[in-house]
Amino acid sequence: MSATERLYYNDSRLLEFDARVIGVSQRDDGAVAITLDRTAFYPTGGGQPSDTGTLGEARVIDCIDVEDEGVLHVIQGPVPDVDDTVHGKVDWLRRLDHMHILSAAFVRLFAAPTHSFRVLEDECEIDLALDDPTDERVDQAFDLANQIIWECRPIQIRQVTTQEAASLPLRKEPARAGELRLIEIDEFDLTPCGGTHAKSTGEVGVIAVRSWERAKGLTRIQFMAGIRVLSDYRRANRTARAVAELLSAGREDSPALLKKLIEENKKLTRRVRDLDEVACRVEAEQILRESRLETGYRPPDPTIIAKVFDDRHADSLKLLALALMTHPNVVALLGSRDGETARLVFARSPDGPGDMNALMKEACVMLDGRGGGKIDLAQGGGRKIEKLEEAIDSAYREFSGIIAP
Repeated sequence: MSATERLYYNDSRLLEFDARVIGVSQRDDGAVAITLDRTAFYPTGGGQPSDTGTLGEARVIDCIDVEDEGVLHVIQGPVPDVDDTVHGKVDWLRRLDHMHILSAAFVRLFAAPTHSFRVLEDECEIDLALDDPTDERVDQAFDLANQIIWECRPIQIRQVTTQEAASLPLRKEPARAGELRLIEIDEFDLTPCGGTHAKSTGEVGVIAVRSWERAKGLTRIQFMAGIRVLSDYRRANRTARAVAELLSAGREDSPALLKKLIEENKKLTRRVRDLDEVACRVEAEQILRESRLETGYRPPDPTIIAKVFDDRHADSLKLLALALMTHPNVVALLGSRDGETARLVFARSPDGPGDMNALMKEACVMLDGRGGGKIDLAQGGGRKIEKLEEAIDSAYREFSGIIAP
């Protein structure tokens, strides 16, 4: 017999109760846990997260089932004494009736049993042995589940022995022997379960699918139920309306317009890249002319270009380096402050000296980043954008020392 009477088994809608403290202990992590003679707090188990709430002035952050020892209520706040009477309040339900309804719907329609489920903070997940999943099949199962919900079918709890259970049409086999607790949805589902349950399917409200995917040979469905569906709809509707306003269109017209804009943007991006490539060739020639005039270029010395740009994208920086590489005996040590990141591209002509890959790795260490490439072209970057000019200067000095007579 457990030290704690579990009130949630008989009434999952019980949210407030009074109980006597029968134990106070400290967990390995230093948290305080309270054991009560009775509780409406459901402990973590079977994919269902524990209830949260309050005990007096203390906050209940977790509940742990220690079987015969009872239920531990991990609290934050004032600690009651043994034999104190405390008033418990359970936060509004995170219950599992919708799991049974949805699982039964997939079994009835597609003979697709549930392999696992999880109740997460923002949504629920269920893994099904559903072959050939499609939007239509998923929607069909959710339509059936919601039909059962809106019919407000009664949910009953039955206590049976293993022998009695063997003669019943259970949706899944019991996981243990002995006395079993069965949950029955009138003329729809009968299955073993030790979790919390409502009085009728109508209390679930509604179930809505968010997304589905193939995962580890199963079909994984993310969905919401009850008040979460309403909250999610409000967020999604606000987003859809905001997008429609930006497009000066109706909400239903937005996807088609957005798809058109994305396709146009792809074309423009390709066009801009082509034009940037042309501009980089012109820019490379100008940079070389100015550098050679300033330094008094004397063949056969290599021309070393060391430049730092502001707000230049990595792709554009590489296009400039490639344009410089087409000129004979050129080494380009280029950097850019791209948002919060320092970008580097080191390149040399086929007949130029030096190992760009080795230089790049040394420079990236200074930027707290990484990079690499080939002997003639390397790319990299890092987070220490304030060190960018220092990294370029260091690479320039090292390279100049290598080629000095």
